[in-house]
Amino acid sequence: MLVGRRAFTLVEMLVVIGIISVLIGILLPVLARVRQHANTVKCASTLRQFATAWQMYAAANKSLSVPGRLPSYKGPASIYDLGEGEEYRPRWYELLGAQFKRYATKNPKKQEDDSWKIEDEFFLCPAVPEWNNSRNYPYGYNYQFLGNPRYKPDGSFINYPVKSGRIKAAQTVMAADCIGTAAGKPKAKRTAYYADGTKDIFGRGNKAWALDPPRLTANSDMADPQRRAPENRSGPDPRHSKKVNVTFCDGHVELMSLADMGYVVNADESVAAMDSRASNRLFSGSGRDDDPPSVK
Repeated sequence: MLVGRRAFTLVEMLVVIGIISVLIGILLPVLARVRQHANTVKCASTLRQFATAWQMYAAANKSLSVPGRLPSYKGPASIYDLGEGEEYRPRWYELLGAQFKRYATKNPKKQEDDSWKIEDEFFLCPAVPEWNNSRNYPYGYNYQFLGNPRYKPDGSFINYPVKSGRIKAAQTVMAADCIGTAAGKPKAKRTAYYADGTKDIFGRGNKAWALDPPRLTANSDMADPQRRAPENRSGPDPRHSKKVNVTFCDGHVELMSLADMGYVVNADESVAAMDSRASNRLFSGSGRDDDPPSVK
């Protein structure tokens, strides 16, 4: 005699579905946190390798610190060869990548062009992998104190060359997650990221290859010299659970808040530029709260 199989009742199925839904609700945030942690660790590893390359660059270039961008000269002198072809004024991350024979692009251009995209994911932050424009770059360099070859009115460089030997490496920020000139704007007014190199001072990542130190002055340079104003300052991006991956010149990496780095953040989440409470102690290279080099 065959015994009929007992099927699930509707109530039992609803209970099972409810349990599964609860488990999914518990697991998804956990998985998201695991993913965020993995991105933070990978980002820190990239920055640590950049710091190692910074030391390699100095060793290969008469103890000179890598500049934020190579100098601009009249004529072909502004064209440089990093090993993958000639390019117009490579930026710091390209110079450091070349120390490991890694190149941001296999098709470098000999003329000014801010539209090109980075092809090697080594150079990118895994938390914002879509930030792959060469100008609107995810990591900012401490260019003001470590090498700023922009020109003063008298034709001299603002702060270049810089000898690496005078830098207190363990106390000096080399690079960090950066949001560019959007840092000086209230969070509510910041606009989207532009992967085509669009020059939007409100855009997240705008000119983020250049990281301004916490305290600026009326005579200091700023990330965007064409629109030099306190509200157009560049600043860090707390993209890792509200903190910033920061690499120092000696190669160690720390996960820091903006306040830890010396920045002052306003109530609207804009980063102050000339607040006396801000400190350049971790940027100056001397361990002191020095003013940035003057543009005059």
